Amino acid sequence: MTRVVGLDIGDGVLRAAEVKDPARARPTVVKYHEVAIPHGAVSKGEVIDRDAVVAGLRQLWSQGKFGTKDVVLGMGNHRILARDHVVRAQPIDRIREQLPFQVQDLLPVPVGDALLDFYPVSTEQTDQGPMVHGLLVAAIREAVLGNVEAAEDAGLHVAEVDLIPFALTRLLLGGQSGMTALVDIGASTTYVVMASNGVPHFIRVIPSGGRDITDAVVAAHDIPFGEAERIKRTVGILGRPLTAEVQPIAATIASATHEQLMAVRNTISYFATARPHLPVQRIVLSGGGGDLPGIREAFAELTRLPVTDADPGSRVVVAKSARVEGPGWRDALSVAVGLAVGSTA
Repeated sequence: MTRVVGLDIGDGVLRAAEVKDPARARPTVVKYHEVAIPHGAVSKGEVIDRDAVVAGLRQLWSQGKFGTKDVVLGMGNHRILARDHVVRAQPIDRIREQLPFQVQDLLPVPVGDALLDFYPVSTEQTDQGPMVHGLLVAAIREAVLGNVEAAEDAGLHVAEVDLIPFALTRLLLGGQSGMTALVDIGASTTYVVMASNGVPHFIRVIPSGGRDITDAVVAAHDIPFGEAERIKRTVGILGRPLTAEVQPIAATIASATHEQLMAVRNTISYFATARPHLPVQRIVLSGGGGDLPGIREAFAELTRLPVTDADPGSRVVVAKSARVEGPGWRDALSVAVGLAVGSTA
């Protein structure tokens, strides 16, 4: 199809981006819209309150005036598993057919409860013949179907389900040479993707994000969520002189952020140790949590790697009709656009 909508079902917000000619080298984002949904209707990427999400999706399409109901739905939470897997070289359809008979020992659930896919990375000639190295992707069936059914109840047609880390890599790292660590910090999930020349080699899903820091401030200091979010965005982790009133809150922000920073650093260190022949050259930071003041400098200090901000606009053309505005619009639309870009719908 010439147009498809990437749909990001997030915690507290639904986002959709309509992309024209998604398979082209530089497709066009023609429309973008987002609507808020009740807190708790979606938890860590999974639909909890289907009625609230269906109502939100209908509102999203009514207000966004999208030209199609064909959507690519994103999935990506702690119930998504991605692991190294090696198979004999053969057509990809055949590889996927054989997965249920090969991977039960790699899964934390019965194979019948999981949806399986294989993402090829490289081919190697061995004594047993050509072998394909890649990523086994397994998603809990119940979690995926819950989101798909909510979209279909809203009158949408789910043409594809894609892994959000793949979508972000496709959009944000297409032009990056060498091994890059893409760190996307969302509201409740952080993705770390190790990609070489835009091809993912390793994925880790960390079940915490920017909202967890705000929640820590709310819990420790008994202040409203909105005020805690505002203070977090203002204070960050810069370590600059603060008033006596703000210092305890800043300490809470620093403590909660430190846990997430260490989880990311340990992930990158694990990859570097396991793949010494693929040295990590840089970190690309994306997601709303990547805007926290001081976080880029903290990552650079912890990892001794250069840290740059992602630029989703380098891969697409954003038409005026997309109506995106505000300082954080690029991070807001990255997942939705990434899902649509390169779609085969």
